[in-house]
Amino acid sequence: MCATCGCSSGSSVTLLLAEHDQRHGHGLGGPGHVHGLGGHGHSHAAWGQAGHEDVRLDGHEAAGHDHDHEDPGHGAHPAGSPPQGELTTLDPVDGPRTIELQQKVLAKNDEIAQENRLWLRERGILAVNLMSSPGAGKTTLLEATMRGMAGRVSISVVEGDQETALDATRVLAAGSSVVQINTGAGCHLDAEMVARALRCLDPPSGSIVMIENVGNLVCPALFDLGEQARVVLASVTEGADKPLKYPHMFRQADLVLLNKTDLLPYVDFDVREYSAGLRKVTPDALLLQVSATTGDGMHAWYDWLRRRTPVPQD
Repeated sequence: MCATCGCSSGSSVTLLLAEHDQRHGHGLGGPGHVHGLGGHGHSHAAWGQAGHEDVRLDGHEAAGHDHDHEDPGHGAHPAGSPPQGELTTLDPVDGPRTIELQQKVLAKNDEIAQENRLWLRERGILAVNLMSSPGAGKTTLLEATMRGMAGRVSISVVEGDQETALDATRVLAAGSSVVQINTGAGCHLDAEMVARALRCLDPPSGSIVMIENVGNLVCPALFDLGEQARVVLASVTEGADKPLKYPHMFRQADLVLLNKTDLLPYVDFDVREYSAGLRKVTPDALLLQVSATTGDGMHAWYDWLRRRTPVPQD
């Protein structure tokens, strides 16, 4: 059991890698044949080890490779939170008392996240942690982004879900190399999972790695993955109160994308109320309104990514 959020730490984590023939080029390839998905979908890549020893398939370790199964979340603190806190208990005799918690609950995760960050910096790669509630449109946004930026920058994807490779199949068809991480009972990605995924992807210098986190407005915000930017995707179908109800998630954001704006005429959503709530939680976060379906506002998102993408190293 994870000491931070209560999700199971003993669940099997599965990584599946799919690559396009031109993954190190700027022109990403089209769809072809996918293997290992139970007959679902086709692409020019095979799901499997792809020469990387630490890839686990269907919950089993790759042959000849030993892994530490200890939960990387144990023993560390949430990103951006103080290293100690207070736990108040009720004593039947003495009444309430306060216990100082000195242990950093997420120290191991933070250490690996720093290693990821250095790894990315040394190679000149931008990593973006994309977080949202389920159904906000993360995968649709990624599909549109890869097509809209095709020929300009190489984009690879770390796809996080509890089960299935459905979203990874969509991402692959849109022209990106992708690693699918199935967390089982886990409700978020952590730095160790991302470290293994980065080794599998081996993204080129001057490229972008989009990390599509598990759909959840709570726990993903607690785990530093080593990313350089955090983007929260919201949709007009969720209600305008989400920044106030889930402040920690939005407080961690460098950018908030308000998606599905094409549905504004049909839903009860007040953009001014949403914006005001966001400003109360995080005055400095940038808010962009987009529709990944129609393309409205997407160029501002592409420009935001391009400004942060490192120049390829020689």
